[in-house]
Amino acid sequence: MDQADKLLNNPIRLVVVSNLHQVASADFTALIELTGATKGNLSIQLKKLQEANYIKIEKSFKDNYPNTRCSITKKGQHAFEKHVAYIKKLLQL
Repeated sequence: MDQADKLLNNPIRLVVVSNLHQVASADFTALIELTGATKGNLSIQLKKLQEANYIKIEKSFKDNYPNTRCSITKKGQHAFEKHVAYIKKLLQL
């Protein structure tokens, strides 16, 4: 039997990847609102996803303020789809 993706077992990382799987990209503020995480915790979780090459992080400036934008990679899409398939199989859906 396949296994769950250990990286996506974390609720914050799962919410981030799930959201990015549906949209082209999301900024840091939107992900804060979506996850309810603190800025520090979200930063750590995004870094872990980036290190695994599940997401791409682009930093820029918008109206003289730092702007962090995230998007999912092909590897991240595949990992998410595989993780969801595993959960469905586990729950017999």
